[in-house]
Amino acid sequence: MSRIGKAPVAIPSGVTVTVDGASFKVQGPKGELHQEYDPIIGVEVKDAEVLFSRSSDLPDHRAKHGLYRSLCAGMVEGVTNGFKKELELVGVGFRAQASGQQLTLSLGYSHPIIIEVPKEIKLAAESKKGSNPMVTLESHDKQLLGTVAAKIRSLRKPEPYKGKGVRFTDEFIRRKAGKSAAK
Repeated sequence: MSRIGKAPVAIPSGVTVTVDGASFKVQGPKGELHQEYDPIIGVEVKDAEVLFSRSSDLPDHRAKHGLYRSLCAGMVEGVTNGFKKELELVGVGFRAQASGQQLTLSLGYSHPIIIEVPKEIKLAAESKKGSNPMVTLESHDKQLLGTVAAKIRSLRKPEPYKGKGVRFTDEFIRRKAGKSAAK
């Protein structure tokens, strides 16, 4: 049996989980999330916990058993505490400016890059003198937050020689020696 799938998801106070048909909905103080699931997985809300079960031991069923349990746990965490991603812009002349749901980035290209961020994500850009510009994204939806953060990072991925680019604050960039180190 899946170790992740058989662990129940605790429902904290102030959060409601409703199961109807082949979908479940999680509502909490930070928002509301909805997820459809495969009917081969059984979902049951009992005693302030969400329990997941599967009908057989096929590899596909085992994988989905753990998947839907993890998605539900992330949804419960999101509507109670929320999630946060911080990106750092490393490079000379790199700038970030936020106005409403619009993020304007200067990443060394001949033009500024303008990104419309979904309304579910709270956006903030900070530039302090002597430090790299930071972009902070906060949301209750973990999947949407990760997608938007990855999109911003893909605009100028960190390169391994000088470390320039857009990176997550907790990301480690593996550095390489340049041509002069070969001599």
